[in-house]
Amino acid sequence: MDFNARIDDLQERVTEIKTSVNAAATETHQQLQQRIDQANADADKALDEAKQHVDAGADKARDSWERARADAQAKMAVLKAKAQRRRDKVDADFAASDADWAEADASAAIDYADWAVENARLAILDAIDARITANELASALV
Repeated sequence: MDFNARIDDLQERVTEIKTSVNAAATETHQQLQQRIDQANADADKALDEAKQHVDAGADKARDSWERARADAQAKMAVLKAKAQRRRDKVDADFAASDADWAEADASAAIDYADWAVENARLAILDAIDARITANELASALV
C-alpha cells in the first residue's frame, strides 16, 4: 500500500484548509456562510471517501471506522446546529459568547485531528511492521 501518497494527499488538504481559513478571516458573513456550506459538503464527501477505503479493510478496521465516522458525524451535527443557532441570534453579548464557544470547538477539532494523525501514523507503522513480518516468515519457509 502506498502510504506516502495518502499522506501527501492529506498534507495537501491541510494546506488548502489553512489557505481557506486565512481567506475567511477577511470575508463577510455571507461569504463565510457559503464557505461553511462548502466545508460541510467537503467534510461529508471526505467521510464517504474514507469509508470507501475502509470498506476494503478487515472487520476490525471497519468497526473502528464506523465508530470514528459516527463520532465525526455527531460532531458535525453539533457544529451545524451551533452554526444555525448563531445565525438565529442577533444579541451582541450572545454572539461574543457563541464565538468563544465556536473557537473552543475549533480548537477541540484541531486536537481531534492531531490525535487522528498520530493514530494514523501508528496504524501505518503497525501495517508496515506486519507486512515485513509476514514477508520474513514467508521467506523462512522457502
